[in-house]
Order: sequence, then structure tokens, then C-alpha cells
Amino acid sequence: MTTPNTAPEAVGTGMDLLRFATAGSVDDGKSTLIGRLLYDSKAIFEDQLEAVEAVSEGRGYEYTDLALLTDGLRSEREQGITIDVAYRYFATPKRKFIIADTPGHVQYTRNMVTGASTADLGLVLVDARKGLSEQSRRHAVLLSLLRVPHLVLAVNKMDLVDYDEATFTRIHAEFTAFATKLNIPDLTMIPISALKGDNVVSRSENMPWYEGPSLMHHLENVHVASDRDLVSARLPVQYVIRPKSDDFHDFRGYAGQIAGGVMKPGDEVIVLPSGFTSKISSIELFDREIAEAFPPMSVTVRLTDDIDVSRGDMIARVNNAPKPSQDIDAMVCWMTNKPLRQGQKLAVKHTTRTARALVKDIQYRLDINTLHRDSDVGELALNEIGRVRLRTTAPLLCDPYARNRTTGSFILVDEVTGVTVGAGMINDVA
Repeated sequence: MTTPNTAPEAVGTGMDLLRFATAGSVDDGKSTLIGRLLYDSKAIFEDQLEAVEAVSEGRGYEYTDLALLTDGLRSEREQGITIDVAYRYFATPKRKFIIADTPGHVQYTRNMVTGASTADLGLVLVDARKGLSEQSRRHAVLLSLLRVPHLVLAVNKMDLVDYDEATFTRIHAEFTAFATKLNIPDLTMIPISALKGDNVVSRSENMPWYEGPSLMHHLENVHVASDRDLVSARLPVQYVIRPKSDDFHDFRGYAGQIAGGVMKPGDEVIVLPSGFTSKISSIELFDREIAEAFPPMSVTVRLTDDIDVSRGDMIARVNNAPKPSQDIDAMVCWMTNKPLRQGQKLAVKHTTRTARALVKDIQYRLDINTLHRDSDVGELALNEIGRVRLRTTAPLLCDPYARNRTTGSFILVDEVTGVTVGAGMINDVA
């Protein structure tokens, strides 16, 4: 029996995958840390390392600059900063990882929101010499706002403060006090030196006073399976499969990625927005039937009845279905130069469903440095975040973002250019 706090047994579904986003101020050593993780886990090719060594030598460095492994844009390498979101992939015997290396500058807030929106864990770097900065606090606020369930504060460059315990203790106490204002379910702090490798992959002999795990050990063992909503079954239909072949003459399946809950054959379900009910006859994964499906598995569900189901519909439990709504209250991060204003019309994409939306009201703008709510605001500018009310032309089948990060989020699209101009997190539906 599956319980709300226990993830079902994995059925070869990649449940051993951890997505984490990194953030830090300029020169906190974020790209160096990622380079160190890739290097020590042997996730880079020999020719990549040779190229980085050659560039480092050509610049007169006395060490191999591992940050060059991640700063892929020429402007990033020249300035020594991160601008775009860079995704990196590596694996250890225990787990697979996807790193979203996000920029720290305030003008790239939209890039950080993009990279952290799907993260299971947020990794914020702090320079041990400088302590907490305004950017460090802002990164923590954004990760809290995006409901990233696990946060690691890595106090970097401990080698430059002679591995001083008092320095780490001071930063630890300061950030703990700040974190009480935020919604951070799981907070871990680790003293490291990305350049020297201390506490990155293995425990450091230079910090015997630190009794916690190394960063890699924590990343390999942090439990994320139960972070997802395993109570409210949700399957946004992405594609209706009708082979129309002699072998599968009557086959009708509904393909999509499970966004919440656990689905099993025999479950009574409802299809929204039509309201038709049926039962699940089988669940298929690739070329075999499985006994249950749960997030983030991509499956094909077959029903006992031939009812009208199409892309954009949602399959849910009869007694625990989302409420279709056209009035949406959400926190929106604005991502383009032209401001968001009341009365503006946009396309909204929510799971596999698309509709048009009218901006009814901008209730306030959130100062992510101070958490102050500015209600005297008529627009949201680039990289600003605010609470917005929308009215959609078709009902969205959504949940609050706090309950389900998949069915509780959406993107806003400019209808003329097709460019994504905003990302939203649903507070409530009416």
C-alpha cells in the first residue's frame, strides 16, 4: 500500500535522478565548484581537461581553472562570470545529476528562475571572507519562492580564511536567523574549498571540527522522492495514441507524464474538463504493462470506456480532482523588456493546456531583497516578481503551487512573437 509520505518502488524510472540549481555572487567560486564536481567524479573527457589546462597555462595561472569547464559563453570566460543557464550532466554509482548553473546577477533573475523551477535542491555559495551578501539572501528568497524543497549553503574559499571554524560558525548563525523568515523545509550548511577540493567529494582533513558530510555525499543521499505530491493523482494528457493497425486495431491510450499521485489499474478516474468518469484498465511503460505509475514517470494510460479525451485534458481521481478555474491568482516573474500591465492579453500554457489570458490586476510587486510588498504599482518590469490576477478564456486544471509544482505553474507567451515573457506560480484559484 502506498502512503503519502512513502514513494513507491521505482520501476526503472530514473527516480535516482537529482536536479539541483547553483547560485552565488560574483567570484564566490560557483563555476569552480561545478568544475570540481565534474572533475572529481570523472565526468569530463581527457581532451576537455587538456583544453582547460592549455587555456589556464596561457593566461599565466598557477593552477588549472576548473571554472572554464562550465562558463561556456565567450563573454562568461572573459568576465569570469555566469550569464546564461548552463546545464551539466554527470553521474556517480549512487545517483545521476543534472546541474543548472544559474547566474547570480540581479539582471539575470529570470535566468535563475528558469534554472531553479524544476530543481529538487538549491545550492547557494557564499565566500567565507565576505560572509552573506545581498545576492546570497536574494538567491535564498528566490529558491524559497520557487518551493525548492532542499537548500545547501556552501561556505566556499575556507582555505583563504585558514579553515577557521569561527568564520563558518558566524555565517551559519547569520543565515539560520535569516532562513526563519523563508519557507525552507530542509537546510544544510557545508564548509568547502572548491579550488582545493576540501569537503567537496571527500571529507577534509583541514577541517576536523566539521562533523557533517561532504557535499557529494549529501547530494548522493538527500531524499527527494517524497517531495513530490504522491496523494493527488494528476495526468495531463499530452497525446492520444491510436495506432490504427491490424495488431492494435482497437487500441486507445492517453500518454503523458504523471504530475502527481499514484495511479493503478482499477482506479476510478475522472477526465477534466468534460467530467466523464471511467476506470483505468492498464498502464503501459514503453512496451510493458506496469502495476502503478507515479511522478515523474511518462506512461500511457488506457481506460475501460471509450470517452472523449484529447490533449490538454487531465485524468484525476474522482474524489480528489483539481477544480477547473478561469480566475487565477499567481506570483509572476516577468521576463521581457516590455512591462506587464493591467489589461494586457497573453497566451498562457499550463501543463499541456493552452488558453488566452487577460491581466485583471497587479496586486503588488515583491522586493526580493527585503520581502517588502509594494502595492502602489501599475506594472512589472524585466526581472521583477509580483502578485497578479488573471482571467483565462478556458478553465485551467490546476492546484496551488505549494501543493504541486507542476500543476501549480504556468508560462505566459506573447501571442505575436511566440516568446515566453513570464513564469507564474499559482497561489489560489476561484
